[in-house]
Amino acid sequence: MTDRSGLSRRGLLAGVAGVTAASALTAAPAWGADDLRPGAVNRPKLDRYDRQIVSGLSSERALQHLQVLSERIGPRIGGTQSEKRAADYIAGQLDRFGYRTRLEPFPVADKFLAQITDVRGMLPDDLCWQAGAAPGGKLDVTVEGPVRDVGPATAPVWPAEVAGSIVIADDTAAARPALVAEAAARGAVGVILLPADQVYPRRASAFSPTGLTSAPIPVIGVAQVQKRLIREALAVVTSLPLKISTTAHRGLISNNVIGERRGKADGPIVMVSGHYDTVPGAPGANDDGSGTVLTMELARVFSRIPTDATLRFALWGSEEQGLIGSRYHVAQLAQDQRDRYRAVFQNDMVATSWDPAVTYWLLSFTGLANTATDAVRAAGQRLGYDAQLVGPVQRGASDHQSFQEVGIASANFSWRGELAPSFLEPPYHSPEDTIAKNVSLERLQVSMELIGCAAYAVAR
Repeated sequence: MTDRSGLSRRGLLAGVAGVTAASALTAAPAWGADDLRPGAVNRPKLDRYDRQIVSGLSSERALQHLQVLSERIGPRIGGTQSEKRAADYIAGQLDRFGYRTRLEPFPVADKFLAQITDVRGMLPDDLCWQAGAAPGGKLDVTVEGPVRDVGPATAPVWPAEVAGSIVIADDTAAARPALVAEAAARGAVGVILLPADQVYPRRASAFSPTGLTSAPIPVIGVAQVQKRLIREALAVVTSLPLKISTTAHRGLISNNVIGERRGKADGPIVMVSGHYDTVPGAPGANDDGSGTVLTMELARVFSRIPTDATLRFALWGSEEQGLIGSRYHVAQLAQDQRDRYRAVFQNDMVATSWDPAVTYWLLSFTGLANTATDAVRAAGQRLGYDAQLVGPVQRGASDHQSFQEVGIASANFSWRGELAPSFLEPPYHSPEDTIAKNVSLERLQVSMELIGCAAYAVAR
């Protein structure tokens, strides 16, 4: 039974079938319990407990949840209605699995977002066109006009016709106020600021430009891929009219979603978790839709398997703003609750299809091994993946850090480039973080098996 208030989830629950039908399913992994897994060097040697987990997991079911989160809802910005829709959907699924489910609300900062609409249909429609809006620009408005490219903001080249147009310029923070003031004085109806390209494999994300005060026109910041596509279109069409809308989201409440099945009284607690929010402009299929649906699918499988430990499945809100949701949750835990935690398995970016992401990293905020890393290492050995697992390596920046800061055994698990855990896929935090461009069902399946077998070994 879920303890919460807010919007009904009926529309989303009813829409799952429609989303699944509309999106062609990628071929699901097909291997037997004793088959060599893709990328593994050894055949698995599973015990009877592992087989219970592996036999029940379905990447197709996980994909259906991911389609709702990434395609139907899209970017899930902390505290906004899109994040709340996702929270309600996740809570509804945990309800169906039989967990005691609750939303854990907490306040977060205001958000300033923008949406780009392509009037002529010249830009790709398989890309997210959400962007960030400047809090110091004009908000809660919609403007339309042809795009005029003035080049670098530090030395703009103004065309003869600026009035009624949307100006685009290569952004420099120090030059923003002067550029926007000049654009407004020349009659522009809006400004789109373009980020500097980052070094591969990084790509710049959408951003909310700062440093402006009471600008009379809307000002937005786009992602690197959006910048490229706008300029490519300008190179081949005589006119590219766009519509931009800005929205201020104020007085925001974000939510953690937590499902629990109680074990023995005062017994240990084992948690599997991910974060379900995204950055502006990113559908978040891998970051962290993949960790979210891994957690949901394991919750489904574990709902039929008895354990001595209390099981908690947690999806954190507002991780992208600085681990706000998980830190809030940990702060509410009394010491006797903290003492009961045996392990927290945090899953963040567990399904990228980026070819170089061949290493499964065990990431510990302290850099030291603990119950969570040891359990996943042992599960990897049983599944034949020992050579692909690296760690524990010292790294925070995901929700495991919130638990390790107070002495709870936790770690983050993620597929990344083999040179270092900082080598994340190019679609990271970008409009291209979609199922089609950035999700491998094989890697998702392997991730579910690794965490499921590890969590069961600790919980049973």
